[in-house]
Amino acid sequence: MIRQTLAAAALLAATSIATPGFAQSEQEQLDARYDRALAAGYKALMLCSAIANAERNGAARTPESVAEWEMAGIQAPLDAIAPELGYRISRVDPGDASSQVANVSVDWAEGMAPRIARHVSQQGCQLLPIGGNIPPFATLREQPNRPSVAIRAFPSGALARISQKAFGDAFGEGARTTAVVVQSGGRMLGEAYARDFGPAVPQRTWSVAKSLAATLVGAAVERGETAVERRAGLGNRTHDQGRAAITIDHLLRMASGRYSDTPGNRTDPLYWGGATVDERAANWPLVNAPGSTYRYANNDTLMAVKAIEGSLADHPPSALFASLGMDHTVAETDWQGNYILSSQVWTTARDLAKFGQLYLDDGVLPDGTRILPEGWVEYVSAPSGPQPEGRPMGYGAGFWLFNRTAGIPSDTIAAMGNRGQYVVIVPSRDVVIVRRGEDPVGESFDILAFTRDVLAALGE
Repeated sequence: MIRQTLAAAALLAATSIATPGFAQSEQEQLDARYDRALAAGYKALMLCSAIANAERNGAARTPESVAEWEMAGIQAPLDAIAPELGYRISRVDPGDASSQVANVSVDWAEGMAPRIARHVSQQGCQLLPIGGNIPPFATLREQPNRPSVAIRAFPSGALARISQKAFGDAFGEGARTTAVVVQSGGRMLGEAYARDFGPAVPQRTWSVAKSLAATLVGAAVERGETAVERRAGLGNRTHDQGRAAITIDHLLRMASGRYSDTPGNRTDPLYWGGATVDERAANWPLVNAPGSTYRYANNDTLMAVKAIEGSLADHPPSALFASLGMDHTVAETDWQGNYILSSQVWTTARDLAKFGQLYLDDGVLPDGTRILPEGWVEYVSAPSGPQPEGRPMGYGAGFWLFNRTAGIPSDTIAAMGNRGQYVVIVPSRDVVIVRRGEDPVGESFDILAFTRDVLAALGE
């Protein structure tokens, strides 16, 4: 159990009720209070997921390591608030530091319950709503006994030099690389990791999860349980025909035409506020005809997953991961059990390389079982919907397209996520490149330059 306490004076000042003597308006004080709640939720969930999911894999993370990596360089104003908030990590057996994490609670306001992330064993962690109470300890399943995994270092040569450059400023000043894996012909050529990380240490995928979501849709299509042309179940065909016309394809291509309040639909109430997918993702109104405009939006991916929800009972993400040998991967949910597959998956660089290999193998497993439809790789790679403007890459169905970039084969697709998560898949070269990071806000890793350099090194 680890405990940090807040200074009462600082907490009181931050959560005071507005009076005429304060310069802040009532709205500003309300926003400041909400920001504290979000920061506490961010901290609780990151601590819970990073530590519990690492321990699930037989690895270890400390709160200090999470503070240094996952909690550093995050969005304002949470970056200034989170470090000062006190937290408690509770384990199933309070007297045994090796027992499973039960929950993480973070204090944020006097008179309010702490923000709580609860561990649900093999399902990772869930963030409870603001004002939620600490739940009773669940009966958690025994953690799998996973052997330690050795790092396969890059052999000396150009590829080794480029991978090491990725851990400095060569591909972006201020970028912070945590892992690099390069795979060719189904064989790992090498891997490298930052301190605190390794083959069994998972990180949050952020929006790489959108490509995993598209793959789950593809698997449902292959089983005959859905079709991308099918209506996604939004709206009412009598009174809300516009939204009722939105298809799964529209959602995968970020072309639903629905309103979003920020680029990407930041979805802070869902990610850090403890709201649910049903509460936050379904009801955005239509502002453009479906299929007419591109607008990157978390909520579109969330509703694409909702559209195949019925198939996930028998074919959950964990089954897909198991079929690919992604044994160190967990898809987390909201507290009502809805998958947050726009962002909230924890996985390792090695597992992401296995995911990329599925696309190099045209959706067929090593044993010959087809789990994605024939032509699915071409489907996700096709820029058939409206395209993003002002970017050096296009967008397919759940994947970014490197079809506008000189020096990179035009069939290259990528799963990409916040803070520098990249899985680059180059079918014509039979190559998968994985780069993980914890890049601060405002800093970025040049994945296009890195991809060019890796491919050039492999051509030597």
